[in-house]
Amino acid sequence: MDILQTMAARHSYRGKYEPTPVPRENLVKIMQAGLDAPSGCNKQTTSLIAVDDPALLEKLHGVIDPPIGTTAPAMICVLTRRICAYRDKCFAVQDYAAAIQNMLLAIVELGYESCWVEGHITDDDRICDKMEAILGVPEEYDMVCFLPVGKAAEEVKGPRKKPFEERAWFNGFGK
Repeated sequence: MDILQTMAARHSYRGKYEPTPVPRENLVKIMQAGLDAPSGCNKQTTSLIAVDDPALLEKLHGVIDPPIGTTAPAMICVLTRRICAYRDKCFAVQDYAAAIQNMLLAIVELGYESCWVEGHITDDDRICDKMEAILGVPEEYDMVCFLPVGKAAEEVKGPRKKPFEERAWFNGFGK
């Protein structure tokens, strides 16, 4: 698949996953794609933890309420650190967003599915704090997202997108 086809094929998948394990070599490729993403002033604020141990996955899923991605045989947890690039400017959000997008594309390219799960764990109930405790994440890091990773057990359907002409123009808004 070329990169443009991969981009078009990528959709958030919230269905059930096949129990087939994700080989470590593929998890490394996915995480490397995330680490290869651009980083504001090269501060490299994004770190990753892949989880493929079934017992550890069970503990993590035990704190995710309501449950999501519970049948995925692996997950990648995305961590960030607030590091100022210059003056009071921090690009941590842009850094981890770029890393996540790269990983989502790599996941599809390797034949897996995923979903960017962020607000679900960072809302007021702070599920991310419970996940951090399970994984032994140091205090200076914040978990901002997790990506379930696995083969889809159900049909992958994308949402209907608005036509190009309604959202993209040349030489001015609406032109």
